[in-house]
Amino acid sequence: MSAPVEAGRPRLRHLRADFTASLVVFLVAVPLCVGVSVASGAPAELGLVTGIVGGIVTGLLPGSSLQVSGPAAGLTVLVYEAVQTYGLGMLGVLVLAAGALQLAMGALRLGRWFRAVSVAVVQGMLAGIGLVLIAGQLYALADISAPSGGLAKIGGLPQLAVDAFGSAASVAALAIGAGTIAVLVLWPRLPSVSRVLPAPLAAVALATAATVALDPPVARIQVQGLLDSVQPPGADGFARLAEVGVLGTVLAFALIASAETLFSAAAVDRMHDGPRTDYNKELVAQGAGNAVCGVLGALPMTAVIVRSSANVRAGARTKASRVLHGVWLLLFAAAFPAVLGIIPVAALAGVLVHAGWKLIPVKELPPLWREHRGEAVVLAVTAVAIVVTDMFQGVLIGLLAAVVKSAWETSHVHLEVSGPLHDGTGPLRVSVLGNATFLRLPKLLDELEALPRDRAIELDLSGLRHLDHACRTALAGWAEQHNEEGAVPVRLPT
Repeated sequence: MSAPVEAGRPRLRHLRADFTASLVVFLVAVPLCVGVSVASGAPAELGLVTGIVGGIVTGLLPGSSLQVSGPAAGLTVLVYEAVQTYGLGMLGVLVLAAGALQLAMGALRLGRWFRAVSVAVVQGMLAGIGLVLIAGQLYALADISAPSGGLAKIGGLPQLAVDAFGSAASVAALAIGAGTIAVLVLWPRLPSVSRVLPAPLAAVALATAATVALDPPVARIQVQGLLDSVQPPGADGFARLAEVGVLGTVLAFALIASAETLFSAAAVDRMHDGPRTDYNKELVAQGAGNAVCGVLGALPMTAVIVRSSANVRAGARTKASRVLHGVWLLLFAAAFPAVLGIIPVAALAGVLVHAGWKLIPVKELPPLWREHRGEAVVLAVTAVAIVVTDMFQGVLIGLLAAVVKSAWETSHVHLEVSGPLHDGTGPLRVSVLGNATFLRLPKLLDELEALPRDRAIELDLSGLRHLDHACRTALAGWAEQHNEEGAVPVRLPT
C-alpha cells in the first residue's frame, strides 16, 4: 500500500502548487485582459473572454505545459487598427480566419520555421508596438481621444500636453494614471508584498479605491455584460475575406501572434526544467484557441510572457495551473461584472504604458549596437517602420532589412593577382574569390579597373561560391571595355 501512497504525494504537491500559481496568474491576468481590450477599441468583457478561452481551451491542449495565453499588449495596435477600419463586428471573422491559418501551419509542421525569424525583427516589432502603444495610451491617461496612426499620435503629444493641463478633469485622470505607473514601478521593490499581490492588480486596485473615495470627474470602464459583449461573426463578414486588406489583416494576426507565441515559448522553456515546448503542437493549440475566440467575436490571443513568467515563478508544475486560471476568470466575469464599471480608464492606460515600455529593449540596445551593429539597425528600421506605416507593413520592411543585412554580410568578394604586377611584362592571372552579388559590385569593379590596362589578364572564377547575373554581366562588360582600349584581350571563362 505504501507505493501508491508515495506515488500520490507528488501529484498532490503538484496540485497544490498549480492551484496557488493559478490564483497568482488570475490576479495578473484580470487587469491586463481588461486593459488590452479597452485599448483595442473593444468592450472590456471581450478581453476576459479571450483570457478564459486561452486558459481553458488552449490550456488543455498539448504544446507547452506552463505557457499562459490570452489577449496581449503586442497585438493591441493591430487589433485597434482592424476595429477602426472594419468595425467590431468583423473582429470575429478576422480572428477565426487567423486561427484556421494557425491550425493549418501547425498541421503542416511549420512551427519550427518561426525560429528562423531574425530576433532583431521580433524585438523591433515589439519596440514599434510599444512606442505606438505608449503614444496612444498617453491620451487615455488624460481621458482625451487619440488620433489614428502612430505618427499622428506622436506628433500630437505637444498639443496633448496643452489640452491636458488646461482641464481639471484631465489633470485628475493624469494623476490617477501617473499614480498607477508609480505603483507598478515601485511594487516589485517590496518583495514581501509583491509575492502575495501582483503589481498590476495592486496598481489598479489602489487607483480604483482612490477614484471611489475621491470621486473625481474621470472616465470609467463601460460595462455591457459578458453575454451582451459576445458577438459571433455573421455570414456577410465571411464574404469580405476576399478583400485584399482583410486578407492582409488575417495574415498579420496569424503570423505576429504565432511569432510572439513561439518566441515566448523559447523564453519560458529556459525558466523551468520541465517538458520542452512542441512548437507545432503549440501552434495548433493557439489556432484552436483563436478559432474559438473568433466564434465568440473576442480578441485574438497569443502566449503572454508576463503571465507565463508569473506562472513559472509561482511554482506551477503542470498545465492545470493555466486551466484553473481560465476557470477563475470565467467565475469572475460571470459573478462580478459590475466591478469593472468602477475602474478608471486612466488606471488601465497606466498599466498599458508600463507594459509598452517593457516591450522596448532599452537595456539590450547599447550592447547590441557595440557588438552587432547590423542587428541594431534592423531592430531600429523595424520599429520606425511600424510607427510610420502600420504593423503588417512595418514587419515586412523589417524582414526585408534583415535579408539585405544578411546578404550584405555574406557577400564578401576580393581579387587575388598572380604574376608580377609592376614589371610591365607577362600576363596576369586574376582570381575572383567569395560571393559575387550585386551588393558588392561597386567594390569589385573598382578593383578590376585598378588593374593595368596594357597587360594580358586571365580571370579565374573557379573560387567563387556564388556569381549572380548582375556580376557576370558586369564582368563581361568590363572585359569588353578593356579589350576596346587596345590591350591584350581579357579571357573570361564561360
